[in-house]
Amino acid sequence: MTSTQNTKPAARDPWDLPDVSGLVVGVLGGTGDQGRGLAYRLARAGQKVIIGSRAADRAVAAAEELGLGVEGADNAECARRSDIVIIAVPWDGHAKTLQALREDLAGKLVVDCVNPLGFDKQGAYALKPEEGSAAQQAAALLPDSRVTAAFHHLSAVLLQDTSIDEIDTDVMVLGESRADTDLVQALAGRIPGMRGVFAGRLRNAHQVESLVANLISVNRRYKAHAGLRVTDV
Repeated sequence: MTSTQNTKPAARDPWDLPDVSGLVVGVLGGTGDQGRGLAYRLARAGQKVIIGSRAADRAVAAAEELGLGVEGADNAECARRSDIVIIAVPWDGHAKTLQALREDLAGKLVVDCVNPLGFDKQGAYALKPEEGSAAQQAAALLPDSRVTAAFHHLSAVLLQDTSIDEIDTDVMVLGESRADTDLVQALAGRIPGMRGVFAGRLRNAHQVESLVANLISVNRRYKAHAGLRVTDV
């Protein structure tokens, strides 16, 4: 007789990420500095990108300035036509924007990169939304979407600088579904120099969003455009 042993399947390589090159990426708030910078970097990497704005003409104008095949549309059309939708709107318009787009964002992979911050004479400081974080607010307002959080710690100045080929930084990615965070990690990795790193579930988004206040202080003190690197992974 021969005996058989139960063997566990080999652990999956966490860096074995899906191909996202064929997905359409929408950027809501794509006429602002952060959104425009992300749109530019993704389009430059070969991604199909649509910029969204409350006013379609503003989105079209911004897209024409960027070139690289970027298109512009109003927020609703941008959401409907995209596979992955990055939320890069100002914090004070976050809830209102998402409430209006709940149906258009249904079934979409949503990536929230909004940082709830306040500013006073002492500098930037973190705000804590009632839901816990901007990402958790998005998840509450978009029950039919797959909400993740990423792209919080990127310098809009570096993103928009056409003379820079690579941006040396890691992107912290949070979400409830590993399949979804894998997609966002892969999207971040499309941009030369960037790497997407899984950083937990959405309940951990507040401290990731809040860290931007610290980076603003770093940048002001050292006249820099600081990012983050996670070591030993």
